[in-house]
Amino acid sequence: MSSRASFRRALLALAVVALSLWITLTTPPRLGLDLRGGTRIVLQTEDGPTTRADAAATDRALEVLRKRVDGLGVAEPSLARSGERRIVVELPGLRDPRQAAETIGRTAQLTFHAVTGPARGPAGPAAADGTRVLADPDAPGGFLALAAPGLTGDGVKSAEAVLDTATGRGWTVDLVFRDRAADGWAKLTGEAACAAPADPARRVAIVLDDRIVSAPGMQAGVPCGAGIGGGSAQITGGFSAQEARDLAALVQGGALPVPVTTVEQSTVGPTLGAEAIRASALAAVIGLACTGLFVIVVYRLLGVLATIALLLYGLISYAAVVALGATLTLPGLAGFVLAIGIAVDANVLVFERAREEYALLGRSAGRDLRRPVATAFGKVWSAVADSHVTTLLAAGLLFVLATGPVKGFGVTLAIGVLTSLITAMVITRLLADLTLSLPAVRRRPAVTGMASLGRLRTRLTRRVPRLMAHRRRWLTGCAGLLLVALAGIGVRGLEFGVEFTGGRVVQYTAERPVDADTARTAVAAAGFPDAVVQTTGDGDVSVRLRETGDGEQREIREALTRVAGPVEVERDDLIGPSLGGELRTHALLALGLAVAAQLLYLTVRFRWTYATAAVAAMAQDVLLVVGLFAWLGKPVDSVFLAALLTVVGYSVNDSVVVLDRLRELRRRGGGVPLGELADRAVAQTLPRTVNTGMGALFVLVALAVLGGDSLTDFSVALLAGVVLGMASTVFTAMPLAVALETRHPAPKPAAAASRRRTGAVV
Repeated sequence: MSSRASFRRALLALAVVALSLWITLTTPPRLGLDLRGGTRIVLQTEDGPTTRADAAATDRALEVLRKRVDGLGVAEPSLARSGERRIVVELPGLRDPRQAAETIGRTAQLTFHAVTGPARGPAGPAAADGTRVLADPDAPGGFLALAAPGLTGDGVKSAEAVLDTATGRGWTVDLVFRDRAADGWAKLTGEAACAAPADPARRVAIVLDDRIVSAPGMQAGVPCGAGIGGGSAQITGGFSAQEARDLAALVQGGALPVPVTTVEQSTVGPTLGAEAIRASALAAVIGLACTGLFVIVVYRLLGVLATIALLLYGLISYAAVVALGATLTLPGLAGFVLAIGIAVDANVLVFERAREEYALLGRSAGRDLRRPVATAFGKVWSAVADSHVTTLLAAGLLFVLATGPVKGFGVTLAIGVLTSLITAMVITRLLADLTLSLPAVRRRPAVTGMASLGRLRTRLTRRVPRLMAHRRRWLTGCAGLLLVALAGIGVRGLEFGVEFTGGRVVQYTAERPVDADTARTAVAAAGFPDAVVQTTGDGDVSVRLRETGDGEQREIREALTRVAGPVEVERDDLIGPSLGGELRTHALLALGLAVAAQLLYLTVRFRWTYATAAVAAMAQDVLLVVGLFAWLGKPVDSVFLAALLTVVGYSVNDSVVVLDRLRELRRRGGGVPLGELADRAVAQTLPRTVNTGMGALFVLVALAVLGGDSLTDFSVALLAGVVLGMASTVFTAMPLAVALETRHPAPKPAAAASRRRTGAVV
């Protein structure tokens, strides 16, 4: 490596690390609601009698909702349109979503009417001329006849909840009208002031969503004909503080242009989020420490350099997430931690290749230890790029097709993959170049970890296992495992979570532990015999049932309180049935596109035979993980989908490395049979496969043990995927590639012989 190239890499690495450190110290992360606590509501606009819920109408509804949410007093709310008809509302710190959902989701048609007199009822819709009869308990007969609207809520400039202590009216809503509406208000009140003092026509009815919220009478001082000037009014009605704020928010926001319905609702308590952050951070530290220790034991000095690069990787990737303003969610934290295990992959590839190059150079390698490392970096670039691109494809599909927190997993995973390229190909290479040039290191090549091939590599080199001679046996065994997995899916079925079926899952924290049978009996006695109730030893109770309202949720809470003491809602997830069906479709689409994208990419990079073998092994891994969850009865939800797509990328990674080595051996293999070359490729890359898998396993075990209920199933799925991915590379991908290549050999280029005679590399 030239001194000029080393200097450029040093400047680049120093700039990236310095910038990352500055961002980390000065910019706080943007935490998702599942980490900081709060409520997330997804609304869907619907077609009205005279309006169509298109993108333009959804945008107008979004602005109305933004004004309403601002009136709720929630700190740092977030509203965004998702697709053509969805609006995502995030309300940090809000624990009870019932009132907020009712307030922001109502159509809220505000009108002001002149009262024509009392009525006997019944209340009904507006007549053709705009007149109507509505209930009013303060009116004689209990009903008021109203004229056509004299004003609408569009004329209200501002609305504010005010505590009126001067007159003793309590909480009221003060209105300020726009210029033209102010004249209309004066005209409306002026006509009412002309009626006799006891006449109901002296009142003006303020109607919200076909309900009279206030019908103030004109005081004696209001002049007939002139009315109330100044463009202001006050709504009274014995409101509580919250009722006054909600009404002010509705009036301030105005009427929604189209109706909206709640299709998803999720509430997370701040305690649960804090515990998730603590558990994920601890898992990251333990996983990184175990991975670093393992790499140091295996690769000695090079392992120390890789561990330093991993620490810098964590700093750079975290800074990238913060700098991009990406929302850090619980699955996103898992993706961040998992990427640590993936980041070691490129380092292991380089170090294993450096060992090979050192052995080929012999004693001459001791004169310049940088030569085998530089050669290794050049030769593994293709495999590193391919393995990272396949993972990026899976992360991209998660970002495009996933919703909510799982989208954050795709973001952090993609950032982690890109960052690992920088740390491995730039920072690790720079550290290796500087360290291996030291005289003390050059005199002791054994300390670098390159002087030995390692125990596993040495054994495999002395005696290459003849695996491909029994490829039919391996493929038959894999087919048997597939049948077991499919039997689990067919016999036991898949336990779809509420995200795919629609429904509600509420997690409670009780004052004292309660067994599942007692909790189940209490919930059934409350009128919910079909509810699925689960408990843990530390007082957590999870209740899953078909979609219910907030009233039913309160009944369940009261029932649990009677058997377990006071309970608090830690998590509340509600998914509408239409959204559940849509998410199922997206899940199948994501898996299908993942398989197609991997097949297309690998076909471009390799031959179709290699691509088919790699994708078949990947599909086998996915089906085995799904079958495992079917047999275990574990839920299949969006977090499980994220795990599956990660398995897709990880499985293909292993296959790509082995197939890339097989392609390299065939180029210089002469007349060696394909099966023997495949055995050599497996033997030469197996240490990399095992060492990389161990790095990921350390992190995943830490997540499974420390990550809590939210991440346990995710970690179990990935643990199974990593182990199966290592096995399928050897026992499925390679035997299938050899079988396909034997039946469909690649045509030899016509000019190959002439190129070999001239000494060209082919």
